[in-house]
Amino acid sequence: MLRLALLTLKTRKGGFAGTFVALLLGAAVLSACGILLESGVRAGSSPERYAAADVVVAGRQEVALTLKDLDGTTVEESQPLPERVPLRASSAARISGVDGARSVIADRGATVRLVTAAGRPVPGRHGAAVEAHNWSSLGLGDFRLTTGHAPGAAGQIVLDTETAGRAGVRPGDEIRLMSASVPRAFEVSGLVALKDGRSPRRSVVFLGDADLRHSLPGASVEAFGVLAAPGTSPQRLADAVRSALHDDTLAVHTGEGRGRAEFLDVTLSGSNLVVLAAAVGGNVLLVAVFVLYATTSLSIRHRRREIALLRAIGTTPGQIRRMVAVEAAVTGLAAGVLGCPAGLLLVHQLRDRFAGHGVVPPDFGLAVSPLPFLAAVLVTVLTALAAVVSASHRATRIRPTEALGEAAVETPGLGRGRRITGYALLVLSAGIFVTGTVQDTDFFTLVGLADSLVLLLVIAVAVLGPLVARTAVRLLGPLLGRTGVTGWLAAAHTRANAGRLAGAITPLVLAVSFASTVVFAQTTGLRESADQVRAGLLADHVLTAPAGVSPELARKVRGMKGVASATGLVTSKAVAAGRLLGADEAVSLGVQGVDPRALGTVLDLRPEKGDLGDLSRDTVAISTTAASWLGLGVGDTARLHLGDGTPFRGKVVAVYARGFGFADLTMDHDVLLAHTTGKADRSVLVRSAASAPGLTRALSDAAAAYPGTVLRDGLAVDDQLAEQRANAWVNYLVVGVIIAYTAITVVNTLAMGTAARRREFALLRLSGTTRRQVAGMMRRESVVVIASGVGVGTLLAVFPLVLVSLAMSGSPLPAVPGLGFLAIAGSTAVLAAAGTMVPTRLLLRIRPVEAIGAKE
Repeated sequence: MLRLALLTLKTRKGGFAGTFVALLLGAAVLSACGILLESGVRAGSSPERYAAADVVVAGRQEVALTLKDLDGTTVEESQPLPERVPLRASSAARISGVDGARSVIADRGATVRLVTAAGRPVPGRHGAAVEAHNWSSLGLGDFRLTTGHAPGAAGQIVLDTETAGRAGVRPGDEIRLMSASVPRAFEVSGLVALKDGRSPRRSVVFLGDADLRHSLPGASVEAFGVLAAPGTSPQRLADAVRSALHDDTLAVHTGEGRGRAEFLDVTLSGSNLVVLAAAVGGNVLLVAVFVLYATTSLSIRHRRREIALLRAIGTTPGQIRRMVAVEAAVTGLAAGVLGCPAGLLLVHQLRDRFAGHGVVPPDFGLAVSPLPFLAAVLVTVLTALAAVVSASHRATRIRPTEALGEAAVETPGLGRGRRITGYALLVLSAGIFVTGTVQDTDFFTLVGLADSLVLLLVIAVAVLGPLVARTAVRLLGPLLGRTGVTGWLAAAHTRANAGRLAGAITPLVLAVSFASTVVFAQTTGLRESADQVRAGLLADHVLTAPAGVSPELARKVRGMKGVASATGLVTSKAVAAGRLLGADEAVSLGVQGVDPRALGTVLDLRPEKGDLGDLSRDTVAISTTAASWLGLGVGDTARLHLGDGTPFRGKVVAVYARGFGFADLTMDHDVLLAHTTGKADRSVLVRSAASAPGLTRALSDAAAAYPGTVLRDGLAVDDQLAEQRANAWVNYLVVGVIIAYTAITVVNTLAMGTAARRREFALLRLSGTTRRQVAGMMRRESVVVIASGVGVGTLLAVFPLVLVSLAMSGSPLPAVPGLGFLAIAGSTAVLAAAGTMVPTRLLLRIRPVEAIGAKE
């Protein structure tokens, strides 16, 4: 069987081309996702400020929740924390008493903004915020003083050389530092640089320890660096520190782990990357299974006579299955090995795209090892085997005496089991849709039903493919018959070859339905979010800055003449235990902090239950989505962990509808601000009084005191929905892969089907049909395929999109941009037309007398 399989691959290269290309693309995408997944798990960067510390003690940047599974068992699940977890200064004494600890240095830090003496903001490297640290922490890192001297007096500061170069300052010059108040002037006393001459990954400034506490009251202890006594290994010291602290909220790092403690952005983006890579890879694998099944089914169909002959001469079903399995394994292995280098090229493009959308930092490093490539090759081979074994099942079951007759004509109708399966899937789909539209179902149940519905409908159409094709021909056949001889020929062929037609229609249905559901679910969500932002923002002036707004500005604006109401808007994340389909799961929810007095005057969140006026330091308001996920209502107690891990227990005082446009949780501004890393507002929202002449000028003057702050007429919707747009881009990436797979499948299916009709074309031409008439017949057949595929695919997408729209806006009408639909339908139509007409043109160049006697 091995030799026969290899000979088959050699003589039927064209028949395996589509399968090979589909597997090659799958291996490339899966290996790229594997690299991203491994990079997310191993995310880190070499330590810089902590490079000289043997052990670093920092807050554990995740919170562990105890959840209940469907069967009632409890499981532990961790969720990353987006804000830096602060440490208690008193922990230093416990660490100092550990055997082997020579000294312990506390690293205090705060996020700041630099401004030149001329008022020009100086952004941090890679667009990140500038970090200020105490001078004594310099001994923990790899920095050295290159020019000037240490900050010996109040009002002195040391910059890294790269930041000083961008600011255009030297020792003796003035630089201004801004945190929670107006900028304060400092004298640059010296410059530091990494010992190896590299620019630091993050822009950093150093102040004297006392000056840091006085100038930046929001600075907190970010880590403790521990220097080991002579003869004590870092690992031994780390174990001793863990035993002494015995605190699950603290993490002890050595080696490369020190870099993860230092660079929080890399750690957080790594966690996000794991989720995204798994989602993209899972979707690709799902689509690959559909595509490969269609491709291999077509290949088996075109080999019916070959398999029939093997069965007739005594070949057993097991031998045939082993033969096609070997063919699939060899094809999958070759495609997997060749697809991995393509994945290596693809992953750099994906990393750059993720960085452009803020998912990962611009300098995020990729971890490349053999493991993702080995996994991609293994999955590719197994997928090919699963597809070919399932596709060849019927061909290997027929009796030898029926084999040649089976090969001579197309099998009429569908098997009983296939019909029952298809109809059962349709009934189940109808039940899901009715449940979603009739029952008073919460948000996440509706979204879950929509996800299940599109998958069930696509599987049902794939199972009932020939029946769908016959229905399409029955509807379109009379129209074709009215277009002359070529139309009559096209109608006759499509009626006689519904199975072949179904093989071409099914991948089109898959592409249009999946792509439409994914894309238009995103456009529906973005439309609803944008509408909520526009309707909910009552402020007529907004103060904002790229690096955040000093909280002091909101307090100043609130007291200005002509201001009816104002609030700083601070945003973060909170972690809670949600419930989905009967099982608990850890969820991360967006949270915003506002002045409770401004609700209703500056922001209208459209409360549905309760009273937003009751919001205080120990209460919380939640969106309808959060209420659905957390199972909470007015009067219940919300158990949350804020972004820095601090537990928060607050009574729910209101449930509001505009969570998509703003945030799922709303808290007191000062409470949330204290638990953020940056300690800065995202913006300041201002509502002017009925008569406020000169307010715009006064607000502009107030903003000028905080360099980088600008005055706008309203919130920029794109900025407010930046995270949602980044998530939408990831889904568009999945759609791109679906379209790419569709291109392979459609072109391969139609090309193979057209190539198999060489003798038919020759017979038509020998009987008097012209080339032009044959080409016209094929054009009309392609119209049937395109109309059926696009029409059925669009119909299948309608039902899940209705559920998605109901979940998001309460309306059954989703947002479907015309150009977006034309792009999806047009691209699939072009692929189908090319897959039919290009092989047709090539076959019509062959002389009929040569084609009629050609081998199959």
